[in-house]
Amino acid sequence: MGLLLVILLCTGAYTGQRVLAFGSAISTNKDSLSTQTGYMNTSDRVNLLIMGYGGGAHDGTNLTDSMVVISMTPSNQHTSLVSVPRDLWVQVPSGSGHYAKLNTVYQANSNNGADRAAGGNAAAEKLGSITGLDVKNWMLIDFNGFRELINALGGIDVYVPDTFTANYPKNDDANVDASWITVHFNKGMQHMDGETAIRYARARYVTDNPAEGTDFARSIRQQLIIKTALAKMKQISSWPNLFNAMDALQKAIYTNMSLADLGLFTMKMDLNSPQTARIGLSFDNVLTSSTSDDGQDILIPKGNNWDLVKQYVDSKLYK
Repeated sequence: MGLLLVILLCTGAYTGQRVLAFGSAISTNKDSLSTQTGYMNTSDRVNLLIMGYGGGAHDGTNLTDSMVVISMTPSNQHTSLVSVPRDLWVQVPSGSGHYAKLNTVYQANSNNGADRAAGGNAAAEKLGSITGLDVKNWMLIDFNGFRELINALGGIDVYVPDTFTANYPKNDDANVDASWITVHFNKGMQHMDGETAIRYARARYVTDNPAEGTDFARSIRQQLIIKTALAKMKQISSWPNLFNAMDALQKAIYTNMSLADLGLFTMKMDLNSPQTARIGLSFDNVLTSSTSDDGQDILIPKGNNWDLVKQYVDSKLYK
């Protein structure tokens, strides 16, 4: 995204007015080309919550299917990705005494998408309280728009670490088509168009490899798709496609960061370093399974110790 802004401004392929319109369309901050944070002049850690949701007009469209915090120190570009599973059992709204799954926080606080800023702010605050990170920045990714973005980039090349097969809804809206299809992914490098990438990231009902059917595995796959798509945008070979990608990107994202700040963050973060931390909360570290009073399968911290989660995240960050 930062690279896109730089290319547009340098080549003059779009007028300044078009860039300003783009920045205004994707952000709550209408001063598109000004930095509002000054964080690039400090060594403080900067955190950006990325939330993926289904998009469209069907039931559940504003449930956040994916929640990843990108945590980056601008002075040395050390970057960490922290995935938090959607089934974590939390208070919604905060302090209300009413509990629900984490993926409902944005939906509830945005009034089902009517106020995206309120929903984004509430979700960022909640993720900060869970991870112990100071999460002020957020970005929404509409999977429908993200599908178009990947297509505009000519697809992405993804290394699939494990083979699996899954049942997948033929249409996001069961009222349109309630039937299912079978999707299959082989271990190894795969070229994916937008639809394939979204299916890979979101597949839940795995039939032959139980480990890939967990929330934790989905979080890892979602990290991988986001990382690969962002890396593709930085490749010189993608530059001719970035102008088409601009329109797709405008449909795909919404953020509380100015376009300038988002660009600076994107250019600074390093998702390809071998030291980049990929942190996932799971049964292997700080979480355990439970059942809510109304019978839902949920996740909670071991011993219901929320400080354990914060301590674990802090111990794994790339500092």
